[in-house]
Amino acid sequence: MRNPRLASRYAKSLLDLAIERNSVPETLADIQLLNSVCRSSREFKVMLQSPVVPGAKKLSVINAVVSDRLHELTKAFISLLVTKGRELNLPEIGEAFIDQYNILKNIKIVKVTTAAAMDEKMKGTIMDKIATFMPGATIQLTSVIDENLIGGFVLEVGDRLFDASVKKKLNDIKTDIVDYSYVNRM
Repeated sequence: MRNPRLASRYAKSLLDLAIERNSVPETLADIQLLNSVCRSSREFKVMLQSPVVPGAKKLSVINAVVSDRLHELTKAFISLLVTKGRELNLPEIGEAFIDQYNILKNIKIVKVTTAAAMDEKMKGTIMDKIATFMPGATIQLTSVIDENLIGGFVLEVGDRLFDASVKKKLNDIKTDIVDYSYVNRM
């Protein structure tokens, strides 16, 4: 069950504690590792969400999978989550932590979807254009290929979307043609 408020609060607490203890890079790496495990292993995620598996067993499984690679702060945080019965929110808390870290460091995630692969020159041009609109921000460009776009691109920055794809333009034309409101009916 998604609970963004809970995830945000736990993530903020972990980030604040990591800042206090000067272990932000280590904590970020740990959270990215946990997110990777949650994304790649459906069984791990199901185990976290299972009400049948006791908390102690979940903690031992988590420790068996990633404990030797985690910083002490992250281990203590996971132990707290299991004690409080919030381990099922671990993937969501991890995403919230990364979002809050990006806000703290002024990192903007930009997703560009194109119909074909972009070359380095095109990526550089897009990065330069975006940088003029976000001075001082560190931009992380993610490139996705979607052949259904036919041509053009779709740019996503946070919750903003700029769709300059041929597919959208064709859909707009189709909508205009289907919409008979401009036809004079006598």
